[in-house]
Amino acid sequence: MTPVVRLYWGIALVLMPLSLVWLLASTSQAITIEALLAYPFRLTVFILLLAWTLVGAYELFFSVSNLRRNYPVLANIRYMLEYIRPEIQQYFIANNIEEKPFSRERRNLIYRRSKAISDTLPFGTEQDILADGYRSLSHSMKATEVAEQHIRVTFAGPSCSKPYSASRLNISAMSFGALSSTAIAALNRGAMLGNFAHNTGEGGLSNYHLEHGGDIIWQIGTGYFGCRYPDGSFDDSAFADRANLEVVKMIEIKISQGAKPSHGGVLPGAKVTEEIARIRLVPVGKTVISPPTHPEFDSPRGLLEFVQRLRDLTGGKPVGFKFCLGKKTEFLAIVKAMLDTEILPDFITIDGAEGGTGAAPVEFSNRLGTPCLEATYYVNQVLIGAGLRQHIKLISAGQTATGFDMLEKIIVGADTVNAARAMMMALGCIQSKTCNTNHCPTGVATQNPARARAINLENRSQRVRNFHHATVHSFLELCGAMGFSNPGELTPSELLRRCEGKVQNFDQIYTPLIERQLLSDSIPEQYGEDWRRATADSF
Repeated sequence: MTPVVRLYWGIALVLMPLSLVWLLASTSQAITIEALLAYPFRLTVFILLLAWTLVGAYELFFSVSNLRRNYPVLANIRYMLEYIRPEIQQYFIANNIEEKPFSRERRNLIYRRSKAISDTLPFGTEQDILADGYRSLSHSMKATEVAEQHIRVTFAGPSCSKPYSASRLNISAMSFGALSSTAIAALNRGAMLGNFAHNTGEGGLSNYHLEHGGDIIWQIGTGYFGCRYPDGSFDDSAFADRANLEVVKMIEIKISQGAKPSHGGVLPGAKVTEEIARIRLVPVGKTVISPPTHPEFDSPRGLLEFVQRLRDLTGGKPVGFKFCLGKKTEFLAIVKAMLDTEILPDFITIDGAEGGTGAAPVEFSNRLGTPCLEATYYVNQVLIGAGLRQHIKLISAGQTATGFDMLEKIIVGADTVNAARAMMMALGCIQSKTCNTNHCPTGVATQNPARARAINLENRSQRVRNFHHATVHSFLELCGAMGFSNPGELTPSELLRRCEGKVQNFDQIYTPLIERQLLSDSIPEQYGEDWRRATADSF
């Protein structure tokens, strides 16, 4: 018998009966509630000891917890402290730069910019600028300003007849269902106010995406939500009805995402409300499966034919695909299929293995996929080497919170950048990491209407707009400080990384390609084996 169990029996068998006698002896009258309430201290002592006895008895004999059976009642202190551990660590222990995935310094910057208040840093940097992996830029003695015509980017490949002029920074994919209705509405209104685009995520195109008029990038995932037949196959007619809305500017086919590449999803039937069912075109109350791969194609050629199919159904709007880089031969196979079929996506979205708003199995989040910068560099170089880069725009997504985050992605090859979690923080997210529990304390990542009502639509949409404006402004200032009036002129040699006391640029760390080099006999060994193994007919 442990000391705590002996303590429990001592209180339960000795102190609790004594406290009852002490309480009853306090009144010479009939025992009534009024008589007992006349002695609040004795009553309180008795209630506490009674609670100890009852809770301890249950835990001692019936609890499945080892700790509670050996340490009845007192073990609960451990669980209470564990429950609030993230808050204790966040508010009292962690410093400004060590929290993951977003440090306090980065979160505070997002909050301050979204509120349109000063975002300057006093007394010097807290970053260890000599640490291995530290990334930086070289400024110019001839600073300039980014020309107006280079602030936005036009998405339009050779087969696109309805170009879209996009902001350099847009809202990354977050579905209604993962985020609350008020969060989606506030994001879209912010996009409308700031003239930038809002990606729907794979959960379908809801009224909350449409009611405020922000530009929409409609993402089509493996479940084809909003454009499917009951058996899960793709419905051309349902797709065309929504895709041809004026507010829908581009279509993105989701192949995989950074949080959980090559992993499907399950929406439990209990969460499939009438509203969700109507938006996603699924049965009410029945569990919905998102397969890990697309039912409509199973090869690189099939993917590109699907791209063309969607482009035809939209009358020529930009269509592209999103993926997290995994096996390089598979992406090279898609590139070979582009060369063979002459069907090109208008854009490719590269999602980094840093993950995002979606909850995922730990092993998938921690061990699969390629980091955003490395993947963006690779995709950009491959398209240059295949002679296709001038026809295809690149979007890069992965922990974008600052102007520098934007700049480094554009330096290594992106044309525009997406942000998800930073936009959530502009809505009020505090990184409580409860996105998958439906108990989000700020009403952002929940389907509980009582929690979602915490979001003030007008205020938070303005904060989304403010964050976007300030972050793009910071990005443009950095470009100018480096001496560039056109971000399109930035090259990977401008991004520096410290390693073992030396500073190298990205073209020194990795291997650049020259135009159409993959089509020649002088393919660098870093690309050669994968390029030879890749085939347009199979992933």
